[in-house]
Amino acid sequence: MTDLAFGGWSGVLIMAVYGLIMLGIGFITYLKHKGIHQSNKEYYLGGGKLSLMVLFFTFFATQYSGNTIIGYAPNAYRLGFSWLQSITFFILIIVGYLLFAPRLYSISKKYSFITPSDWLEKRFKSKGITILGSLLMLYGLCNYLLEQLVAIGQGVSGLTGGTVPYQLAVVFFVVIMLIYGWLGGMRSVAYTDTMQGIALLVGVFVLLIGSIIYFGGLPTATSYMEVYSPEKLGVPGGEAIMSWFSLLIIVAIGGAIYPHAIQRIFAASSERVLKKSLIRMAWMPFITAGFVFIIGIIGINVFPDLDVGQSEQLVGMMANELAGKNAFFYWAMVILFGGIIAAIISTADSVLLTFSSIISKDLYGRYINPNAPEKKQILVGKWIGILAVAVLLIIAWYPPATLYEIFVLKFEVLVQVAPAIILGLYWNRLHKNAVFAGMLVGTITAAVMTFANIEFLGILSGIWGLLVNLLICVVGSLVMSVSVKEEEDAKQVVGM
Repeated sequence: MTDLAFGGWSGVLIMAVYGLIMLGIGFITYLKHKGIHQSNKEYYLGGGKLSLMVLFFTFFATQYSGNTIIGYAPNAYRLGFSWLQSITFFILIIVGYLLFAPRLYSISKKYSFITPSDWLEKRFKSKGITILGSLLMLYGLCNYLLEQLVAIGQGVSGLTGGTVPYQLAVVFFVVIMLIYGWLGGMRSVAYTDTMQGIALLVGVFVLLIGSIIYFGGLPTATSYMEVYSPEKLGVPGGEAIMSWFSLLIIVAIGGAIYPHAIQRIFAASSERVLKKSLIRMAWMPFITAGFVFIIGIIGINVFPDLDVGQSEQLVGMMANELAGKNAFFYWAMVILFGGIIAAIISTADSVLLTFSSIISKDLYGRYINPNAPEKKQILVGKWIGILAVAVLLIIAWYPPATLYEIFVLKFEVLVQVAPAIILGLYWNRLHKNAVFAGMLVGTITAAVMTFANIEFLGILSGIWGLLVNLLICVVGSLVMSVSVKEEEDAKQVVGM
């Protein structure tokens, strides 16, 4: 992100205000609920009583990180109208939710699920599947959290014009996140998500309106592209289209089965509330990713001929231009970038909470110390979460370039849990040994292809891994015999 001309101490002020609001939400949540027994359900799911508005905004803040604003506009700048696919990404994530969320929610209420691994354990009664699935989800969560830590530092440093150094920014907001998360668990996270989601929506809307008023809208940008960058108006080739489709599939599945997204399914106060929040989420790709796409296209005309590195600073450059127009846009752009930082934090706190729940309940409480009371499980999860953040902070302090490959591998690995989670809801004969073998071989296939840079037909390695995974699951389940008792147990769990 570029150092903003409107940054400096005004940026420091807005960051301090956001930080204090988050801390205030954490303390208020703690004081309001301190008399309630701190069970796993209370701490990790907010008691399973999130209202429609809170559930909607915590879904929104989880799905749309500040990276959506900072990273997607430059992609639109570089690719042109072909980046319309970004809107489809988020639409398909909602489709992914609808494949399994209502059904999984009903089962979760029946059996009091806290984490996605609870479903794996209940459905398959397999230690191997539960542990492997948990480890894959933990890998994806650590990966995602590391991205957010790096983004926090870069974002705050840019917003404040370098007044707050990268490392200090990361530590400042991580400490705040740990405090309010420790105090209020899911309730604090969901309430701060609501505040952060509103700030992000307002900021993006103002940036779009200002860009149209002062820089011209899509017609101006399209006319410019027609003369100077006609390739950005063209239709991509066959291999690029295959890459599109594979990316759409992996994002649709991976985004929907993110462990912290599944926990929000469990946290809904009712199935009706869950469905209503997902219906409202179906509109958000157009007014979030859609607005960002238009901003990126407008930028082609405003700042022509930027190279890749320069284009990554596009949102900051456009905000700089708008901030110089008048006092309203000056403060609106400061608030926008504050909202972007807050949105990144809202993703980080959700990831950390789910990471802690899988560690404390699924690994420690289920296998290491099964007799531990829930209060002790939560405490273990909190401390290990802090330890994990400390390790990731060391990596994020001076992030090495080789982390790119790890980032790429995130969805490729995470989608390998999908057959167990989704197929298990609908197919009673799905065999646990086939599920474990498919998950393991699919993960190895995706990892080897990613790190060896092996690519066929422009299709992502995670999709090839998923195809191998599904083949083993389906063929293995058809070949292996399932006992009458196992099939009856599956029917009882899934209700089919």
